Amino acid sequence: MNQEYSYRSVLTIAGFDGSGGAGIQADIKTFSALGCFATSVLTALPVQNTLGVKSIYPIPTSVVQDQIWTILDDIFPDAIKIGMVHTSELVDVIVDTLQGYPGVPLVFDPVMVATSGHRLIKDSTIETIIERLFPITEVVTPNMDEAAILAEMPVRTLDDMYIAGQKILALGCRSVLLKGGHLRTPTLTSLYFDSNAQIHKFDFEKFETRNTHGSGCTLSSAIASYIAQGKSLLEAVQLGQNYVHEAISNGKDVKVGKGNGPLNHFFNPQKLIKYELV
Repeated sequence: MNQEYSYRSVLTIAGFDGSGGAGIQADIKTFSALGCFATSVLTALPVQNTLGVKSIYPIPTSVVQDQIWTILDDIFPDAIKIGMVHTSELVDVIVDTLQGYPGVPLVFDPVMVATSGHRLIKDSTIETIIERLFPITEVVTPNMDEAAILAEMPVRTLDDMYIAGQKILALGCRSVLLKGGHLRTPTLTSLYFDSNAQIHKFDFEKFETRNTHGSGCTLSSAIASYIAQGKSLLEAVQLGQNYVHEAISNGKDVKVGKGNGPLNHFFNPQKLIKYELV
């Protein structure tokens, strides 16, 4: 008698990247590389390449809702990663729809500023994100530019990161991973503020490379993948950062495009999709 198996699945609700380095493309690559089955819901169609974002075309909110319903009614995820949500209406639709499917861990990457420096979110959306999305999210993963927007303060130093992270946590997040990739220091430092207000500091080697396009998307997707596999939040945060560090290291000398190139998501080809008995 044949046995049936299932994958650990992760859903990404995020924007598009035709150049393949960020957005749902990076998410799908990350889920797959880490042994999960990827599903996706498109929230926006940015026209971009490694040089930057040219324009953004919205997806109707009713279409976003239909996508979520269709996926969750068929392939129920073990975790959900949420990326680009650029309007208040979109936030409301996503939260209202997901309330019909309680208990799924959410990782939110507040995509507000692209690697190229382009602003990707409307100001009016931030309040809605804080009010509605933050309270249902397991971990929020801003970079320093995004943390500055959320905390309403300059975030340029490690000391600034400590203050900003606590401010963001006080907005109603369950936990915050503040990424310090833009620190002007020899090492890359990130801070994880957990639900008990404890701060965990992570230090990584910093590489001289332009190939960091999609690193934030990749990190949040990696964390969601590890949560889907049953890791604790702290474990998922640490393992996710280790994965991104290796993906950057293994792609730092690869030439793709004329601007900020992508990570190497498949640096270990031995990591195949894992399955388990139903």
